[in-house]
Amino acid sequence: MRQLTLIGLGLSATLALAGCQKATEAEVERAVEAINAVDEANMNDIMLTMADPAESVAYFSKKAAEDPKRIDFQRGWAISLVRAKRSEEAVAAWKRVVKLPEATLDDQVDLADALIRAGRWDEADKVLDSVPPTHESFKRYRLEAIVADSNQEWDKADSFYEIAVGLTTRPAGVLNNWGYSKLSRGDFTAAERLFMDSLRNDDSLFTAKNNLVLARGAQRNYTLPVIPLEQTEKAQLLHTLALSAIKQGDVQTGKALLREAIDTHPQHFEAAVRSLRALEST
Repeated sequence: MRQLTLIGLGLSATLALAGCQKATEAEVERAVEAINAVDEANMNDIMLTMADPAESVAYFSKKAAEDPKRIDFQRGWAISLVRAKRSEEAVAAWKRVVKLPEATLDDQVDLADALIRAGRWDEADKVLDSVPPTHESFKRYRLEAIVADSNQEWDKADSFYEIAVGLTTRPAGVLNNWGYSKLSRGDFTAAERLFMDSLRNDDSLFTAKNNLVLARGAQRNYTLPVIPLEQTEKAQLLHTLALSAIKQGDVQTGKALLREAIDTHPQHFEAAVRSLRALEST
């Protein structure tokens, strides 16, 4: 009897141990799955931010083929194609994304962005019109402004640019775009003001510096603005001013600015030298 009792206790202990072992194995599996999910998310982020665009496209296209219903893979593929400047393929990829059940309004905005990059302005306009006005995002209004610009709907463009500026903590880029819009309309004073606003937010933005010089040159103001400039940048902006002066018939001023640009550049400034020689030969 005592032996049977001992055997029974032994079996109970064995079953209990087996139960604990199974529970432990399940927990381990769950932990491994969690780690894999984190690793996969990290890899996705790396591919979208740090990897070469072509490598990123290859990675996400493979992942999307393995699991077509995973929206993160489809999004990653679409974003990678945009980064790789494969615009038409990016449009097709974003169209696949917006058809998935988990797609968001931001995905529609990204589709509009891809359409603009592909030069399909009318389609982009329709996609943006389909986004409810309650969806207020910086990217949405920046794209609305760009589309309005392309349609020469200046009041709408100004309104959208103003909203976009208020929706970001880093407005330098959109202020530069807004300034270029004003420059293209011939409103040089407003353009100059917007380029200065852009540089106050990011004084490293060379495009805004160059556009600012174009706006000043269009007003026959051939002096460089008081902004932070490296020596090479200063030479390049003097070259821009020179070309602006020449275009407006102020040839002698243009020649003087070209000589100053050549003297300022820390290396041989071939473009300025070539422009000056062409002027002097005529």
